[in-house]
Amino acid sequence: MSLIYPREGLKAHPLNNSPEYKSTLKRAPSQPLILLPHTLSETSGPVFGHVAVQESDSDLTRQHAGEPLGERIIVSGRVLDEDGRPVPHTLIEIWQANAAGRYVHLRDQHPAPLDPNFSGAGRVVTDAEGRYRFTTVKPGAYPWRNHHNAWRPAHIHFSLFGPSFLSRVITQMYFPGDPLFPFDPIFQTITDEKARERLISRFDLATTEPEWALGYQFDIVLRGRDATPLEEPHDD
Repeated sequence: MSLIYPREGLKAHPLNNSPEYKSTLKRAPSQPLILLPHTLSETSGPVFGHVAVQESDSDLTRQHAGEPLGERIIVSGRVLDEDGRPVPHTLIEIWQANAAGRYVHLRDQHPAPLDPNFSGAGRVVTDAEGRYRFTTVKPGAYPWRNHHNAWRPAHIHFSLFGPSFLSRVITQMYFPGDPLFPFDPIFQTITDEKARERLISRFDLATTEPEWALGYQFDIVLRGRDATPLEEPHDD
């Protein structure tokens, strides 16, 4: 699950310094990265939080006294290796904005309402077949001041932990047909069109529950040199 550096030349990965995504100008390393040898303790553990995951953690609509506002959705899929084998016991954490496009965070001062029944974070451990499932609400788009009239497409952040802190992949899942894709510098930092498409979930009628929630499928394939969907920079 770990990424191998340097990533330059891998079209499916964004460059660390992507001028259209302005905060990368300050975040990107100015010197070549230094590879340090990994010992057994660094590659085999520990991972925080596996034993703390509760069954209710995967349902973001049941974490408070009332129902959150917005369109209820089910996001499910499988975590696989590059040979199509399931990756079990993988800790997946998600975080997202609420249906109005606002995070529960002090830095988020977007004038959209906070939802007292939605915190926007969940976690689950994949089963023996590498499957996972979250119930949540579809996040809203929000402005982010990267450039004039900048709006982020609706998305959910994913974090996957392997057997250690070093084997972590972070990505974002998008929704099909979003009109903001062509205007989003973060999404467009990935220059390979097919790689961008792997970041977009697909609507799934089989996952959809009648009169309850729409279903979306989002599979994640982990490789030695990269991950599909691939790592994408954090937004603000």
